[in-house]
Amino acid sequence: MRFKGGLVWVRADEAGALVLDNDGRAEMKYRESDAKSYRPSPGNLTPDSGEAAALPEAPREVLRSEAGEAGKRPEKKTRAHHAATGAKSGLPGGAIEIWTDGACSGNPGPMGLGVVVIDGDERREVGEYLGEGTNNIAELTAIERGIELGGANREDGRRFRIYTDSSYAIGVLSKGWKAKANQELIARIKRRLAALPRVEFVKVAGHAGVPENERCDELATAAVLGRPRR
Repeated sequence: MRFKGGLVWVRADEAGALVLDNDGRAEMKYRESDAKSYRPSPGNLTPDSGEAAALPEAPREVLRSEAGEAGKRPEKKTRAHHAATGAKSGLPGGAIEIWTDGACSGNPGPMGLGVVVIDGDERREVGEYLGEGTNNIAELTAIERGIELGGANREDGRRFRIYTDSSYAIGVLSKGWKAKANQELIARIKRRLAALPRVEFVKVAGHAGVPENERCDELATAAVLGRPRR
């Protein structure tokens, strides 16, 4: 199955139907080995079909329950192939998804960032302690680090889609908002953005159960909590 364009593991019965909890939500993981699972609405999951045959060399699995319901045979695992997220856009390989978040314990205070980059079947994660500063600096720096991790110097024409829950960051980087602070950082990020073939910002709701945003928050918060102590 797919969640927001990315291939995920979901719990399903032997017939391939989603197994839902008492609240009518599915169980989803980004990797089979992940200890943490998420509970998306079934309406936010889509089948990995159609375009999948175009990339048979990149197989991924869909999570099935190992223990069947009472009176049923144990559920089994099947394979699903990666479908290019850019199949409809015509871009080679689809968009590179960059999920970012910044954390700050106090404002100002100790800062951290979390970044998840999804490039087809490849996934990279970074959590980094940034020192003392503000939440806005953490959010902006997370975007800068995401661009670096996504391959800022690549020349294959790929689109970059940057997800953030910071209206401030989107405003000063893409909407012409006038920044009274952090001008040097903003100017540097804008230069990086201008060097990319195509960039799209996507505003997501923070702390609203969006899996990749939640993961970025976890990485950023862990970086702050694990900072060097004086």
